[in-house]
Amino acid sequence: MAGRRLRIVHHTAYQYAEPVDVSFNEVRMTPLDSDGQVLLGHELSVHPASMVQTYTDYWGALVEAFDVHTLHRVLEITATSTVDTPPLSKPIEGGPWSSVHTASVRNTFAEYLSFSDYVDHADTDAQRGELVATLRAQPTPQLAATAAIAAVRDRMSYTPGVTGVYTTAAQAWAAGHGVCQDFTHVLLSLLRTVGVPARYVSGYLHTEEEAPGDTVVGESHAWVEYWDGDWHALDPTNDRAVGSAHVIVARGRDYSDVAPVKGIYAGGQSAGFLVSVSITQLT
Repeated sequence: MAGRRLRIVHHTAYQYAEPVDVSFNEVRMTPLDSDGQVLLGHELSVHPASMVQTYTDYWGALVEAFDVHTLHRVLEITATSTVDTPPLSKPIEGGPWSSVHTASVRNTFAEYLSFSDYVDHADTDAQRGELVATLRAQPTPQLAATAAIAAVRDRMSYTPGVTGVYTTAAQAWAAGHGVCQDFTHVLLSLLRTVGVPARYVSGYLHTEEEAPGDTVVGESHAWVEYWDGDWHALDPTNDRAVGSAHVIVARGRDYSDVAPVKGIYAGGQSAGFLVSVSITQLT
């Protein structure tokens, strides 16, 4: 399957009950220009108008930061990007357990083996203890990852609106439903518990079938990359190969490292926000 040229428009509008005096924000909406993915163009529009500064964060994502010092009751952020995605690559044979269970690997990938408020140690949860034992008994990390994604999809159903941005892996597993963020955190928890380095990937997802010339309602998306001598990508929400329909924006330990918008403000109480993502396949 060939790669795709995609134009992505990601619009976010924050509304406030009373005027906001000042806000400080950072945005991660720029597709990466690496790993076979080519960023052809990117523009960030902010209203009220603000000066935008950019830097690359610790994890390699491009961050656009801006302050708003104008009284406002609505903050609008629109990121428009054009990117070429690579074709689906052939699967890479994974390494043995010895490729991950070494002091060198634990030191190199310590952050992708760590636990957090989002990604808990699954061994401490009686509901997942038997599953963890099953994963450890698999002949290779790759087979453990395959078994883990099968277990996640058997346990959980995709259900928008029942979880939030602060839902943890343990809570999502117990509930048995959630969205891509929850599927990703649950899979990260299982993989890290058995000693497989794994990271959170955020980005966008186009339609599975190509749709040249059509603008479709897309979505922000999340999936997993794990390491067993090389990096492998898994999409636990859709159980599909990660390829030309996936656009990588940022990587990190969990959602907190890659949130599309982070900020603080002084002034009126929040009255809600709206998010829309449209994706057009150009070629």
